[in-house]
Amino acid sequence: MYHHFGEAQYPATNVSVAQFDAHLDYLEVNQFQIWPLEKIAMYLKAKKPLPARVVAITIDDAYRSIYAHAYPRLKQRDWPFTVFVSTDPVDKKMSAFMSWEQMREMQQHGATFANHSTYHDFLITLQSNETLKAWQQRIRNDLLHAQQRLIDEFGSAPALFAYPYGEYNHALQQIIAQLGWSAFGQQSGVASRYSNLLAIPRYPMAGPFAAIEQFNTKAMSLPLPVTHIIPSDPTSTPQNPPRLQLMLDHNPDMQLDQFNCFASQQGATKVTWIDKAKGHVMVEANKAFSQRRSRYNCTAPSKSTDRFYWYSHLWIYPSSPNGIAE
Repeated sequence: MYHHFGEAQYPATNVSVAQFDAHLDYLEVNQFQIWPLEKIAMYLKAKKPLPARVVAITIDDAYRSIYAHAYPRLKQRDWPFTVFVSTDPVDKKMSAFMSWEQMREMQQHGATFANHSTYHDFLITLQSNETLKAWQQRIRNDLLHAQQRLIDEFGSAPALFAYPYGEYNHALQQIIAQLGWSAFGQQSGVASRYSNLLAIPRYPMAGPFAAIEQFNTKAMSLPLPVTHIIPSDPTSTPQNPPRLQLMLDHNPDMQLDQFNCFASQQGATKVTWIDKAKGHVMVEANKAFSQRRSRYNCTAPSKSTDRFYWYSHLWIYPSSPNGIAE
């Protein structure tokens, strides 16, 4: 997952052009298949196994640097990619964003454009004095309006959605499910048969996380076989630091003795095996989170290769006095 290209003034969401070139070269040299995101989503929904070394390239927000830097490189390689568009900034012709005309040109050369909401709001946050029913209607209208704008401009729109800021909870996921869409977050990890189709992971590539050494590790990573998550809603626990329980499928290739988890901006967490034979583990950070969004990233090395099994869990502690939809 990318945002900005060659725009160093956005260090948290930017990848340099040289880094992006290195990423694309790595995928080509190592014979990855680059699939349209919609095809991968179809495989996940049908529970069809994906071939080895398949990736999708996704880009959020439709910034102009996509047209200037990412698009020419992907077009040259004839590789498909998906851009998630918040439609209002494009409709308002805001200078930081591509135009519909530019995107229609890109559509002729491998680009797909999918829903990223109308306004790129914090969708889970209630407005002042807003009821749950009013919130549900507002969000549904927002998402349907964006979908219709994509259909108006491109003739069709896939049943794919990317959460603004990567934020979701069960209430928002329920709306996405009712619309029949697959949804993507910004938590890292490998899309697989273990993925929740309403919170499919993607690896964010920006800033220090875009270094080629990290890219190589992530591109070659394997899905941690998580079958059950407590709590599964990233907003559902008032406890801070939160406790996460995972149930893992048995996989003899995982080195569970080297299972480790890391908390955002903290480093290694506490890991307590409730029942290692059954793959039941609890994870807890060493201190409370102070930011709105944080993550636990859990990995276990493979016994047979130098690859890592990987899972990431999102936590959200909203600061809005209006609260969140539940």
